[in-house]
Amino acid sequence: MVNPQWLRSFVTLSELGSFTRTADRLDLTQAAVSQHVRHLEGQFGPLLIRRPRAIELTPAGCALLDYCREMDKAGERLNARLSDADSSNGEVSLITPGSIGLYLYPILLAFQQANRGLIVRHRFAPDHEVVEAVLQNHYELGLVTLKPDDARLAACPFIEERLELVVPAHEDVHTWQDLERIGFIDHPDGKAMASRLFGRRFPGNPGVRSLPCRGFSNQVGLILEPVARGLGFTVIHQYARKAFAHAEAVKVVDCGPPAVDTLWLVHRAEWPLSPRAARVLEHLRQEVAH
Repeated sequence: MVNPQWLRSFVTLSELGSFTRTADRLDLTQAAVSQHVRHLEGQFGPLLIRRPRAIELTPAGCALLDYCREMDKAGERLNARLSDADSSNGEVSLITPGSIGLYLYPILLAFQQANRGLIVRHRFAPDHEVVEAVLQNHYELGLVTLKPDDARLAACPFIEERLELVVPAHEDVHTWQDLERIGFIDHPDGKAMASRLFGRRFPGNPGVRSLPCRGFSNQVGLILEPVARGLGFTVIHQYARKAFAHAEAVKVVDCGPPAVDTLWLVHRAEWPLSPRAARVLEHLRQEVAH
């Protein structure tokens, strides 16, 4: 590694063009400045052409000066990254389950439009992938449906999300027979969600597996498409329904006492959130509270 003091002397000399003025600015002797330059020339070859009233950099000197400038810029980037004091610039990374992610992503994009210095990086993932991504520092913020039991993670409630029975807009559902007539649109968590909700709304029912299945999708953004087309009903989290583009084509059936899941915000416990992440998080909390 090149001695930083030697480089400081060389850069200042390149700027001022005088050994005397360089020594004065750096509070060194002229002999010390000359010695620093000799050390560098011993390592990189001739750097300066000394003239009576000025100095001129050789090609090697120009290359070393460029290197010094690049190092200064790298140092500035490192300081900015370590201080992380700017809440208006840089990357904000969030990894979430599908339902709440569908709802939050447009909010994040709108916030980015108003704050062009920010870069939003979002990914959909199940709980175990969210936890691992945050632990590995691939994402700063995560949302999970089960509070993780890991001392490396800080977890706090973010929002409660209800399960909803969603049917085509023209359908009326009052009895189990209505569900049998309409048919079920399944998804990876569909039967588990439906069983939880139907136990409250239709006590003593024969079980969701007894219902005719009219379709299946593993893409949370597409589950309501067949419902909107009148092909069946489904049970999903409320934010997937709120994010659906054709809200007029579906409706929610009142099922009495709600079945609710708490979504937990997680991040690394050993260090504080970056100012930009804290700012975005506060904005998200305000938006979902509306």
